[in-house]
Order: sequence, then C-alpha cells, then structure tokens
Amino acid sequence: MPYGGNDWLALTPEETLEPDLPICDPHHHFWDYRTARIPFQRYLLHELADDLNSGHNVRSTVFVEARSMYRIDGPEEMKPVGEVEFVQGLAAASAAGLYGPGRAAAAIVGHANLNLGDGVKPVLEALQAASPNRFRGIRHTVTWDDNPDVENTAAHKIKGQMSSDNFRAGAKVLADMGHSLEGWMYFTQMEELAELAKAIPNLKIILCHVGGIMGDGPYAGRQQEVMATWRKGIDAAAQQPNIYMKLGGIGMPRVGFDWYLRDKPIGSEELASDMAPIINYCIEKFGPNRCMFESNFPVDKVSYSYNVMYNAFKLITKGHSASERADMFHDVAAKVYRIDV
Repeated sequence: MPYGGNDWLALTPEETLEPDLPICDPHHHFWDYRTARIPFQRYLLHELADDLNSGHNVRSTVFVEARSMYRIDGPEEMKPVGEVEFVQGLAAASAAGLYGPGRAAAAIVGHANLNLGDGVKPVLEALQAASPNRFRGIRHTVTWDDNPDVENTAAHKIKGQMSSDNFRAGAKVLADMGHSLEGWMYFTQMEELAELAKAIPNLKIILCHVGGIMGDGPYAGRQQEVMATWRKGIDAAAQQPNIYMKLGGIGMPRVGFDWYLRDKPIGSEELASDMAPIINYCIEKFGPNRCMFESNFPVDKVSYSYNVMYNAFKLITKGHSASERADMFHDVAAKVYRIDV
C-alpha cells in the first residue's frame, strides 16, 4: 500500500520521547493543488501545524522552496518571488499563535537562478523585499546524473552547474549579500560542491538530505558501490568549514528503503536502526556543531510520521552530550538561519 497518507500513518502510534527537547525544523515545504506527490497534494499551515503539534517541542521551522505559488506573469527570473510572498503570509499567520506555539517559516528560503551570474542581484533584492524579516537564502537544485533513467527534478537541467563561471558569479553575489545556499544534489556531485565552497569561502552552504543517496532505478542493488562514492563525497564536503549538513530526507523512496510500501508504517526503533549508519557517518565527519535534523515534510511523510521520525532521531543521538544534541536539534539551525524564537 504505497503512499498511505494520514490514516495509514496513524496505524503506528507512539508516545513522544523527550517531549521538552527544543527543536528547530530547518526544512519543510508548503504547497497546494499539487499533483506530483500523492497523497499530499496540499500541505499548508493547518497540515504542518498538525505535524508540529503531534508531541515534539518544535519551536520554529524553515520553509525551503518547492516551486509552488510562482507568479504566472512577468519576467521568468522573477516568477519565484511569488512563492516567498505566499510563504511570508503563512509565516505571519503562524506568528499570531493560532496554530500552536511553534513559529512556522520563521526563516524562508526561496529560489533564484544563479546561472544569471551578476544578473541574479535584482531577483535576490526582490526576494528580500517580499520578506524583509524572514528571507535568508535560496535553493538552486543542481541534481544531475548521466543516466537518463534517473529522475531529474532540477529547474535548470545542466550538467556541472556548480563549476560554471555564471553559477559561481551568481553564488558570489548571493554570499556578498549575506544569504545562504541550499545544496540539493545527488551523491555523485558532492566533490563538485566542495570545490564551490572552497572557491567562495564566505558562502554559507547547507547540504540537504544527507547528500542525495540513491538506491532505486539504475542504482537498485548497488548499495556498496553507492555508499563508497557517497562516503568519499561526504568526506570532501565536510572538509570545507562553510558547509553544513541537514540530517534527513532519508524517507524519500529514491533513497532505496521500502518503508513507504509497508502495510503498517515503520516504528521509531527500527527506523533509528536503519538510519543510524548514514546519520552517524555524517555527524562523525561534520561534527554536531555543523549538523541539523530536518523533517523534509511532506516529502518524507510518505514513509513515516513526524512523531516517529523525531523519536528515531532522538534514539540515534542518545549517546551524545546534552550540548551536542541541543546543537543538532535546534541551535545550529537557529544560528545558520538567524532565528530568534
């Protein structure tokens, strides 16, 4: 029963572990009338609030671009400004306190095409104007694989974007304006990301979803080979002090786990056991002071509930000190995205 929805997730209820531990969830999306991901065609403030209020102490969240609510007219490069305008309104509604104690979209990450080079500046200025108090940076997806059977959801399907002069010129403008870059790519591209980080040391880069492991399609059944390449990429990225790591995104079916296909959703103990080798390697290489746990909801919601997911994250980190856990669950994200809640 793939993509089971809320009724399916309710089949695995759990008590919340350590319900007082403060959390900043640094990665979720909002959208409406979206058909690409069944059954979560709608994920707005009500839906997020239901997840945030399911037991854990989520103090704040970061919205990350999802190509939703773009403007339908005007210059192509300015269309993503519509998304930030839309989310700024949802964030203001959340700040009214009607949806629970957590502050949704306390920081907002939009999209601008860095391939515009210096020409990206007016777009960034428009994004900043759309959310003067919450806009923090952009995500420019660079996913690429030479195999045509690999799904590529990048808006700008270009090989080797991070190495191009135009992209780097755009990234330099982003850095000089004090904004951050979300790095969403596949596991084969992290060494290229490390070179970008080295070339623009004042650019704060947040590597999404543990570096984009793939275990389906042409990568199915090749786990050893995939993980060897992934570890090499993680090692390269971790050596650059301006790269931070988001721990999550492992519930996406492309990673290769079967959780979303089960008749009954996975519980936190088994989930923690399955995720631990990936998450622990990232923490070991980046250190707790450059790691942050993310939900990637509602994308990862096809595999597990919000409550079960954060329970699993807490189980994985039981052996860490209180200050290390505070970093990974809240403080690193609050610092990187300049959130004061």
